[in-house]
Amino acid sequence: MNPHATAPAASDDDDPHLWLEALDGPDGERALAWVRERNARSEALLRATPGFERLRGELLERLNDSRRIPHIARRGDWFYNLWQDEAHPRGLWRRCTLESYREDRPDWHTVLDLDALGAAEGRSWVFDGADALAPAYRRCLLALSDGGADAHELREFDLLECRFIPPEEGGFFVPEAKTEAEWLDEDTLLIGTELDEDSLTDSGYPRQIRRWRRGTPLAAAPVIFEGEAEDVAVSASVDRTPGHERVMLHRALDFYNDEHHLLQPDGQLRRLDLPSSVELGLHRQWMLLSPREDWTVGGHTHPAGSLLLIELEAFLAGDRALQPLFTPDAARSLADYSLTRDHLLLHVSEHVASRLEEWDLAATPPRRRDVAAPFPGLLSVQPLHDPELAEDALAEDYLLHYEDFLTPDSVSLARGGSDERIPLKAQPPQFDASGLAVRQHFAVSADGTRVPYFLVGPAAPDHAAPGPTLLYGYGGFEVALQPWYLGGMGQAWLARGGRLVVANIRGGGEYGPAWHQAAQGRERQRSFDDFIAVAEQLLARGLCRPDQLGLMGGSNGGLLVAACALQRPELFGAVVCQVPLLDMRRYHQLLAGASWMAEYGDPDDPEDWAVLRRYSPYHQLRPGRALPSMLLTTSTRDDRVHPGHARKFVARMEALGHAPLYVEALEGGHGGAADNLQRADLQALEYSYLARRLGLALEPH
Repeated sequence: MNPHATAPAASDDDDPHLWLEALDGPDGERALAWVRERNARSEALLRATPGFERLRGELLERLNDSRRIPHIARRGDWFYNLWQDEAHPRGLWRRCTLESYREDRPDWHTVLDLDALGAAEGRSWVFDGADALAPAYRRCLLALSDGGADAHELREFDLLECRFIPPEEGGFFVPEAKTEAEWLDEDTLLIGTELDEDSLTDSGYPRQIRRWRRGTPLAAAPVIFEGEAEDVAVSASVDRTPGHERVMLHRALDFYNDEHHLLQPDGQLRRLDLPSSVELGLHRQWMLLSPREDWTVGGHTHPAGSLLLIELEAFLAGDRALQPLFTPDAARSLADYSLTRDHLLLHVSEHVASRLEEWDLAATPPRRRDVAAPFPGLLSVQPLHDPELAEDALAEDYLLHYEDFLTPDSVSLARGGSDERIPLKAQPPQFDASGLAVRQHFAVSADGTRVPYFLVGPAAPDHAAPGPTLLYGYGGFEVALQPWYLGGMGQAWLARGGRLVVANIRGGGEYGPAWHQAAQGRERQRSFDDFIAVAEQLLARGLCRPDQLGLMGGSNGGLLVAACALQRPELFGAVVCQVPLLDMRRYHQLLAGASWMAEYGDPDDPEDWAVLRRYSPYHQLRPGRALPSMLLTTSTRDDRVHPGHARKFVARMEALGHAPLYVEALEGGHGGAADNLQRADLQALEYSYLARRLGLALEPH
């Protein structure tokens, strides 16, 4: 329980700022005028910060740097990349061969110019992904988002001729919606999209899967699978691996529970006999199962966070003899896994740093070995295997990425069964890290739990004078904050003398499902207690004073920093609250909010609401309280976390006599920016604010 919270002064449902949720109509225009007024006021102040223009220029130069690694995705013989730079702010979708990619200057071929397309059509197009049909890889479904929202148009694209196939030529086209589509064959899609009141869940995602034949009306396509309105979503997956062809249909009951159905040749569905909390993966003949709760099956209890293996046909026949491939312990959890044709690569988190383990699935029985790889830091694996090709020369190849807070990303070509690698690309340093070091420490939370955090700063931090310190966190949805190269944060903050602290609090996934579940639902306060414990330790160690300690977090992290700032305002000097979730009374009624009730609870349940309102930042604002300075940022085109959260919070702060800063980008979606210029501008505003409040000089001494 939060000892610092009391009941809100007004009725829980008394909301004089409700009109700020409007995105269209007269109230939408009124709300946008309110936004523009605050944007102008806040931006004028922040852009006047000495060093702002220099910082923005540096950040933009970094984002547009031609030496950065072009990340690729395989489609047949080609490797595709979306490249954004000063000349192409929205990006060139381009491709090259793997042989060419290995050169210093790959021979790129442009497939689609997003800037030219947007100019021709008068739209602010942002690339939102592509799904090409194997094995020919000619027909492609291309997703285009207007302004960076999650909703997108879906258009068919010819990858041979590099052109859209319009509906009048028989091409598939779906207007803007949160559409999910899979190729069933060259002339058929399995698709979920917005058609009528029954086609979407309460969360705004597809509720129905239809089989849509080319040349027929989408509305007339038969529904082959349907969930309930209270589900998060339904989806389809089509596996065309030769000899293992299958179609699966899935119901996301909530954020963490799913049903899986195998589509039989006669059109009937067979539900897999699995607890809804068990995550499913299919690869060739194998089932990969990972329970989020302890699971007793076949006479054995497998702990939450395990990874288990069995052949699909054996499972369907009733066999439950599951082979454990990974079992978590107090220090190690399974972050993810990747697959070549014959090898399974486990991404293991060991006290929030990556190790790799490998299983040879072609051996009888499967064999395990440790993979020699850099440590500590973040390892990520990108298999190059295309399972839909009968013969694949790259079946055992994968790209191995490594980075840590101070080491830029590098990419090597690796192969299953071997530790030999061929270096391919290395990101040059983007800031001066000389004299900096990374240390991991542990704070003790209110209930005695040891909470890890990373401190990035001078190599001898205990002998340095107190200085500007930025505390960053997330703590939700089982998302782990593992070390990443700091790039812009290093350039804007560390290289100018600031310290960074990354807190690995409960609610995240740093130690597997149990670490997340410890702060899920009615136990949310533990996330805030953990974050506050880290802040208290930083102050106790003399690394900073309260007026030098800033907070930063986005989305669920925005909820985190706002809640902590309201619970312990005396600890902090500044708060950057990005695309935040703040009104916990109405979050489930706004955009995708209903899909998060498994994370936070149901505000319409009196017992859940009694917990939620104790930390709901919007409801914890009350008269007569001193609060730290705050900058809130959001996007008009954020169709995941409604901008109304930030708008209403700022309006209530102003009504109580506070003067928060507010920046709402008119596009950019949940990421807050649609191109590098917008990203650089937003980051420069945020770090200028932190510099002003915490006493960091942006200009060189």
